[in-house]
Amino acid sequence: MSGSQKKEVKKNGEKNQKQRARSFDQYILFATLILVSIGIVMVFSASYVQAGKRLGDQYYFLKRNVAYAVIGMFALFFMSFFNYKKIEKYAWFFAGASILLLIAVLTPLGTNLNGAQRWIRIGGMTIMPSELAKFASIVLIAKYINRRYIEKSIGGAILPGIICISFFGLVFLQPDLSTAGTIVMTGVCMMFAAGLQWRYAFIAAGSAIPAVLILALSSEYRWKRVTGFMDPFKDELGNNYQVIQSLYALGTGGLFGLGLGRSNEKFLYIPEPQNDFIFAIIGEELGYIGCIIILMLYVFLIYRCIKVAMNAPDFFSCMLVSGIISQIAIQIMINIAVVTSSMPATGMPLPFISFGGTSLIILMASIGVVLNVSRYTKR
Repeated sequence: MSGSQKKEVKKNGEKNQKQRARSFDQYILFATLILVSIGIVMVFSASYVQAGKRLGDQYYFLKRNVAYAVIGMFALFFMSFFNYKKIEKYAWFFAGASILLLIAVLTPLGTNLNGAQRWIRIGGMTIMPSELAKFASIVLIAKYINRRYIEKSIGGAILPGIICISFFGLVFLQPDLSTAGTIVMTGVCMMFAAGLQWRYAFIAAGSAIPAVLILALSSEYRWKRVTGFMDPFKDELGNNYQVIQSLYALGTGGLFGLGLGRSNEKFLYIPEPQNDFIFAIIGEELGYIGCIIILMLYVFLIYRCIKVAMNAPDFFSCMLVSGIISQIAIQIMINIAVVTSSMPATGMPLPFISFGGTSLIILMASIGVVLNVSRYTKR
């Protein structure tokens, strides 16, 4: 091959590489945008009654949700073109920032709502440090997890385990057991994806059961939720009130629902219906069919992200995408399980749909990271 031919081949190779780097998985983008759009519509439908009654502005949550979605879009596209390899270099920056915020939220800088100190108010906005902690823990675990070590010995899970437990402890102090538990479960999923053997996963799960029981027994509030789950209708006006109203909403919706905007439960029956129990309003207004369509969108999004992880160009990006999609999947399962009374009630937003600025922006930025990695996947 002559020198001119070699230059031509090299030039064509560089051109093809650039073309590949410019394209990302459009299906992931479209699925995310559809879910965010559904969230904007359903948050308004679920909240306008209570927003008008309590805040004097029916569009209060709608305006903020649209603003969060716009910021989230900027974050999504920025992260989709930001070199994902630099994320590994900035892993300790993300971790350090989230740890500082998690400590700050426990000081007088934090805002206490309903007995939990989980927010920091900045001007007219509030941020939730635990949402950043989810992403930071994923990045840090992806950076330090060792594939060869974790495949051969449970010792490979020690460092990722320490990272999980550290973030768990800081988030648990707020207290926010559901988010803290999500961080640990996401970490376990990442370790399993990295090659952790089944028997070690069973050992970890078995050792977690006593810890969960101790945490449940250590708080009267949490124990009442556990016992309430065993018989939801025993305390209809107490701890089980939201769950029972949620079941009423899902039952009333039936197959096709009452119609968009026609929910009865949002008329001051379900407190804050735009948040953790928005799936109940979806079931009431859009019915079983509407719920299935949304679940299918989630399944499709998870499937496409798994494909990106399986074809990732390197181990770090594989772990990064695996952590992001594991976190999203865990949140979906917990939220729907709570709404359908399939597990004890706990606070967990429905990804991309529930109202929450920090959650939406961080999730959309995370999807941007997945899109970024998809630009370099093996074809």
